[in-house]
Amino acid sequence: MGDRTGRLWWCLIGAAALALGLAAPGCQLAGGMLASYERTGSHSVKAEYTGLEGKRFAVLVAADRMIQANHPQLVAQVTTAVTARLVTEIEHGGFVPPQAILQFQYDRPRWTAMGYSDLAAELGVERLVFVDLYEFRLNEPGNMYLWDGLAAAMVGVVETDGFMADEFIYTKEISVGFPDGQGFGPQEFTAPQISAVLRSRLVDRASWLFYDHKEPNDKKY
Repeated sequence: MGDRTGRLWWCLIGAAALALGLAAPGCQLAGGMLASYERTGSHSVKAEYTGLEGKRFAVLVAADRMIQANHPQLVAQVTTAVTARLVTEIEHGGFVPPQAILQFQYDRPRWTAMGYSDLAAELGVERLVFVDLYEFRLNEPGNMYLWDGLAAAMVGVVETDGFMADEFIYTKEISVGFPDGQGFGPQEFTAPQISAVLRSRLVDRASWLFYDHKEPNDKKY
């Protein structure tokens, strides 16, 4: 009886060891799949500000003279891209087309000195979305041989139909960089490529604030 019990015990131990041995590759596979998903998958992110829904809005982009001199199309490009994204993603009550905004800014070079409620009345909107670009460079000052792109802006919203018609009701500082590493020069990327990626990332960051969206898990910005 004792011998039979001992043999049975050792058989159970052997079976358990075999099962564990067979399970290990499966665990490794599952772990690898999870790691791959964490790298290549995406996750949901809620909007930080939802007050554009059902409202007529305008996107106004500003940049200092140095930025505009070095990147003359930047204001128009960001205005167009952010407006297009918000029009597509938000159930709004109307918007001012980018071309009309750019013409308005051209015709009124001192538009930044206007009160927000006056500005909104001129444009016929209830929400003003500002993107104030205060940094847009492709490399560090004095180093023309290595790319170190940086774009930064203050994004703000004014609710001109509310009790704070001339104050920001929401603000957010955003910044993005490119390349995602050091030691890259003109042999790896051209100046237009650096500028385009910075602009695209800036538009993402500015637009994502206003609607629920998914962001890649391996996002670098």
